[in-house]
Amino acid sequence: MSAAAIFSTADLECVSALAASAWRVGVDRDWSVTAGTLEWTCTKTADHAVDTVLAPAFFLASRKLDGYPALGGSDFTVGSDATPVDLIEGLETATRILVAVITTAEPSARAVIRRSPEIGVAGPDAFAARGGLELILHAHDVCAGLGVPFEPPADVCHRLREHTRTWPMWSGPGNELGSSDDPWGDLLTGAGRRRQP
Repeated sequence: MSAAAIFSTADLECVSALAASAWRVGVDRDWSVTAGTLEWTCTKTADHAVDTVLAPAFFLASRKLDGYPALGGSDFTVGSDATPVDLIEGLETATRILVAVITTAEPSARAVIRRSPEIGVAGPDAFAARGGLELILHAHDVCAGLGVPFEPPADVCHRLREHTRTWPMWSGPGNELGSSDDPWGDLLTGAGRRRQP
């Protein structure tokens, strides 16, 4: 994979900072409303987003090749009683942990990155994209529910789109990943979402 197609830890930090900033804009809004087109509330979706960033740090740190580590099962959430401020702080903390685990891992390190549809193993350079893909989509969901704009940079979205292009989530009917001049739109459409008006 070319360097131009690698979603880096700097890209992950960018997406996390954008999400935290957007969530701060909506911190006093009603987080009990549904998050975009999901059935979950904004609170539950943001909590899940924190999990999707923190869990890959545990996966990579474990170096397990046959499944996820037993630590915490597969649930690394802030909790159902979390306030919006707790969720924002949780996201920022989870991002710092994942970046630290990736940057300190030796390039030859391998760990399970996904369990479905079958176990997939990857090196450190894939784990920023693993956390970033779900984060960028769920940050959008929360912002859609709160009525807060969220428009990540095209170059970051391009790298995320290209880095994850061969991943199983894009292989199902209706989940095809486009190749247009609008990489954010391609990610949203491929994941069954629409850009906010």
